[in-house]
Amino acid sequence: MKYRTLLVLLLSFVAGTMVARPDAEGYANPVLPGFHPDPSVCRVGDTFYLVNSSFQYFPGVPIYESRDLVHWTQVGNVLTRPSQLPLEGTTSWTGIYAPTIRHHRGVFYMVTTNVSHGGNFYVTATSPEGPWSEPIALEQQGIDPSFYFEDDKCYFVSNPDGHITLCEIDPATGKQLTPSKAIWDGTGGRYPEGPHIYRKDGYYYLLISEGGTELAHKLTIARSRNIYGPYEACPDNPILTHCRMQAQGNQIQGTGHGDFVQAADGTWWMVFLAYRFYGGQYHHLGRETFLAPVEWAEGEWPVIHEGKPVETWMEVKTLPQTQAERPSRNYWDFGLPLHPRWLHLQNPIPGNYDVARGRLRMQGHGTLTENNRPTYLGCRQTSPAIRLEAVADVSELGAVDSRAGISVYQSNDCHADLFFENNEVVLRLRLKSVESILGRVPWEGRRTKVRLEVTSDGNRYHFFAGEGSGRTEVGSLETLLLSTEVGGGFTGVTLGMFAEGGGWAAFERFFVEDL
Repeated sequence: MKYRTLLVLLLSFVAGTMVARPDAEGYANPVLPGFHPDPSVCRVGDTFYLVNSSFQYFPGVPIYESRDLVHWTQVGNVLTRPSQLPLEGTTSWTGIYAPTIRHHRGVFYMVTTNVSHGGNFYVTATSPEGPWSEPIALEQQGIDPSFYFEDDKCYFVSNPDGHITLCEIDPATGKQLTPSKAIWDGTGGRYPEGPHIYRKDGYYYLLISEGGTELAHKLTIARSRNIYGPYEACPDNPILTHCRMQAQGNQIQGTGHGDFVQAADGTWWMVFLAYRFYGGQYHHLGRETFLAPVEWAEGEWPVIHEGKPVETWMEVKTLPQTQAERPSRNYWDFGLPLHPRWLHLQNPIPGNYDVARGRLRMQGHGTLTENNRPTYLGCRQTSPAIRLEAVADVSELGAVDSRAGISVYQSNDCHADLFFENNEVVLRLRLKSVESILGRVPWEGRRTKVRLEVTSDGNRYHFFAGEGSGRTEVGSLETLLLSTEVGGGFTGVTLGMFAEGGGWAAFERFFVEDL
């Protein structure tokens, strides 16, 4: 009897960590840590759906769902076929820019820009998991496109030539129905972009980003009784920025590019991007997705987090929280189909990947730096303090110019790689036009398996090679060397496996642990 009582208590405790907590207050920012820029959100019933930019990575545009805006689960990727997502020659500066997700009369719409291949387009689906349609091209260009639906009309807004510009389209065909009209240029900040339109209390509200996606990033808003304008700017613009004295010491910087959403209980919220500094004024994890409450009284302007800076811990009342905390350890299994969290650089060459019996075999193609469909499979780094472990079987590697291992990858000219080559484990740093070898450890030819590890505390990466319970440090480097400020681009660090040259390597284990 006592064992049954203990079992009931245990099950009750476990269930209590998963059920809704209607009195929940407070949450940690960012709600989607790591490389999750340019968030856009919509609500269908009690469920929220969110998408992010993906740039040169395939598949593209990750899509997440949540019941509370705090805990998110990836349910897939929107662009999963090469016909939807050509990425030849793309870099961390190009590819898929800021998407917008909207839902209208049973259909999901995702509109975005492939700046390297064709410009603005949209795809549709009746389920967020897909399948999503083939791309439908749009005439009006610019970047950061967005849809606004009103009854049977679909309005399309983007920023050609630096002007926020509006037209009406046919949502079934993409055909432009009205001439493009510039409706607002913002408040004078550079790069007016990221437009979204909302209807509230008889006004059309136009939210945009200005200042560029660095320290001067900010959100501004205007409104009009007519969707085509003229638009009146909010007297309290910018409504969100950390480029001010009150937030100058905050770890969170670069706040901007947001999207409003109203919950079923009538409360308003905003998702937006920002980044966190580590090792000084550097960010290597990329632009992340943050959440803030919004007070939006009838007929008034929206106020984000009472006008206060956004913090990594938000002491605010939330929606009922419905999920447990994120697990600290993520095992990345090799099964088919691959989990949507896995990422390739550009469109992968299918024949260079073989998943069987719980192992991933990879054949090298070029190099990571050459950036021509390299053989790479990775995931976003979502915590500053991590331990990555992979076990590689290099018995098939063969050729002297072949190598295989793991990479801490920011861009094709900014990455640190720990790999096996010519009976050595080598640590290589690529930084712009300079390539350096930071360490070497001999590895006897008869030892065909090697355990490769990376640890980080947020300020420095350490690289190890070992077998059994032993390991040797090959080298280390500051995380700032892999930051956006040093390496450039619009992405963040991903952690992955790669092969270069023509040989094969088999990976038997890969996981990332948040410390």
